[in-house]
Amino acid sequence: MVISVLYELFYFQFNSTVFVMSIQSLPYRVLLYYKYVTIEDPIQECEQHRELCNALGLKGRILFAHEGINGTVSGTIEATDAYMKHMHSDSRFSDMWFKIDEEDQHVFRKLFIRPKNELVTFRLEKDVNPLEKTGTYLKPKEWRELMDDPNAVIIDARTDYEWDLGHFEGAIRPPVDSFKDFPIWVRENLAALKDKKVMTYCTGGIRCEKFSAFLLQEGFQDVYQLHGGIVTYGKDPEVKGEKFEGMCYVFDERVSVSVNHTEHAQLVSHCVICGTPTDWYVNCANFDCHRQHFQCPDCVEKTQCSCSPACQESPRHEYKEPYAQKFMAYKRVPRRNQSAAEK
Repeated sequence: MVISVLYELFYFQFNSTVFVMSIQSLPYRVLLYYKYVTIEDPIQECEQHRELCNALGLKGRILFAHEGINGTVSGTIEATDAYMKHMHSDSRFSDMWFKIDEEDQHVFRKLFIRPKNELVTFRLEKDVNPLEKTGTYLKPKEWRELMDDPNAVIIDARTDYEWDLGHFEGAIRPPVDSFKDFPIWVRENLAALKDKKVMTYCTGGIRCEKFSAFLLQEGFQDVYQLHGGIVTYGKDPEVKGEKFEGMCYVFDERVSVSVNHTEHAQLVSHCVICGTPTDWYVNCANFDCHRQHFQCPDCVEKTQCSCSPACQESPRHEYKEPYAQKFMAYKRVPRRNQSAAEK
């Protein structure tokens, strides 16, 4: 398998089911993808996939469960081409949609492949299957039009810290920091919306597949989801990300990506130290705090990535000995958010 894939690395033919830019200007790509499909042996799939990705030099995070695959990886143009061709040659993934960003380098530090019970941790008493029931898909233009409907409400299917960085205009902020907290929140707070047109969205679409199915199971009558998520909405040449405020949170070294490409684009997040608009999301360098917060580059340098004067004075600080040498050797990027990415 690996030998054939390496061969394909140099003889990739364009596949019309892969959506790519016609002109590539950067040497690396980031692929975001998922597919709900029956996987008989997730553990075996992980082992085979690890061999494949290592051979191609891909880095990222890929999950397998009996219900399918959920992944995001980075690699060279040639490696990602070969990976997509290989996946589309498998009948289970022949129509899998890859959302593609171009970058100048890897956006992950290592390769992480693991079997899971669920692709996104929901832990419902009665599980939902998106292949059997899910919300109505809306293309970007359809989504933009429905936003103007006075009987429509928009529910962000992500977490509170993702909403804080950026969200659709008028979207309800979920007061949760993990996807598994949504069922209780919905049951306790959203019952009055069951007769509304409920619009749901997330980063790439995978969470909305289950979240919209859950809403239907709970008795919501008219449920929609943004097909392909925020990242697809931002790439649509007609809507140009209109009415998305701020930046989109992503679970890699970039942390944030732009969505709104109109003249009305603006940041909604501000530095906790000086109040300057910024999309820099950092973890406090005080080991006893590690609070995730917004901080502009200047204040990151001035405070040594600390969220308060007290944290900057803490002896258990990544910038202070005996931790500083290990910190610098690891070359940790201040914007990195490991704890959030693992939730």
